[in-house]
Amino acid sequence: MEHRLGSDSRKGDRVSRIGVVRFPTMPPASDPSASGPPAPLKERIMTIVIIGAVLLYALWTLRGAGTAQDHPVEPEAAVMATVTPDKVPLTTGEEPIAEIFTRAGCPVCHVIPGIPGANGQVGPKLVLGTTGLQRIQSPNYTGEAHTVHDYAVESVLDPERFVVPGFPGRTMPAWYGSKLSALALEKIATYLEQQTESMPPG
Repeated sequence: MEHRLGSDSRKGDRVSRIGVVRFPTMPPASDPSASGPPAPLKERIMTIVIIGAVLLYALWTLRGAGTAQDHPVEPEAAVMATVTPDKVPLTTGEEPIAEIFTRAGCPVCHVIPGIPGANGQVGPKLVLGTTGLQRIQSPNYTGEAHTVHDYAVESVLDPERFVVPGFPGRTMPAWYGSKLSALALEKIATYLEQQTESMPPG
């Protein structure tokens, strides 16, 4: 842009200029609405954010699966959640044998021939007429019983004294003995030592 100072005086063909001042040309003002990174850059940023979110989700899922495998639910925990002292009434021994077993909670974990509903799979099948003598004569036996009857009593009063191979330890509650009278315990032992593999389930 030019701004002329003074005036032009013309005399014939002669022009006299007093002076000329030039001002620098200013760039056009920027549009505020056009602020922010260009469109391609915005797309790259959004892509990175999405990929990061997906990776974080995948890592979190794998971490949860690993935790579940590292800390599986122990079978005894499930049993203890089902059978607790407050749920097992005191057994006098005057009850029918099936009721004694049921009150004691034995069917929850064991298969017991002749006892209705005794189909548990946590502990071994209670056919001590077949397995009792084999266990107390085994070199792996760590209890003190010398007869099948005593082994049955020992298994109830001190279940950790000998755990049958292939079954989890710390599963049978040690407080069972406190819920059984001497008569009830005697009836249980007598019944179990008579059960064999050939007998039908309850």
